[in-house]
Amino acid sequence: MKLIRLALGFLVPPVGVFLTYGLSLTLVINVLLTLLGWVPGIIHAVWVIAKQSEQQQSDAV
Repeated sequence: MKLIRLALGFLVPPVGVFLTYGLSLTLVINVLLTLLGWVPGIIHAVWVIAKQSEQQQSDAV
């Protein structure tokens, strides 16, 4: 599932963030960054998805 979210985060950044956090402030920030430019939206989406995955792994330990 993480690979799918990362791929969507690269192609359509708000969709990847939505699948990770749902309707949240993080999604609004990503939509705004994507509207300002596709690259800032991608960077934010990939970072958010990677951080969420990292937090889930550290919580499991």
